[in-house]
Amino acid sequence: MADKFDELEKEILEAMRKIYSETVIDHAMNPRNTAQIQNPDGFGSTASACGETMEIRLKTEDGKIADASFWTNGCSTTVACGSMASELVKGQDISQALAISQEDILEALNGLPKGNRHCAALAAAAVRAAVMDCLAMQKEPWKKAYRKC
Repeated sequence: MADKFDELEKEILEAMRKIYSETVIDHAMNPRNTAQIQNPDGFGSTASACGETMEIRLKTEDGKIADASFWTNGCSTTVACGSMASELVKGQDISQALAISQEDILEALNGLPKGNRHCAALAAAAVRAAVMDCLAMQKEPWKKAYRKC
């Protein structure tokens, strides 16, 4: 039984390599930053037209993103995009994180097929929403006590 499973897994990976870069496959199969950050300094949630949702949580220190996490109910490509986006924001100044775009995520993943590029846009939008929330919480920190994430 294990031999059949290993063979099937090998076939699936071979098929994926025809479509996706090794970076996409790695982030889809081994996503980074999935542990939910408790009491985040910034939280953003976005949804795509096809029904996928992406959430990003940020923790800041001294004006920089110290930690980031993501959650999605999307496909493996969306997982890869969320994983990469959470990696890209770490260590960035808040203004730099706000500038992370769909193109930045696509470039970091070594591209995606045309039909999957919207996943990078979803991740970039979630990052922007989380950064904007972080900035809003800096202006009115009392609101953080009423946040439900």
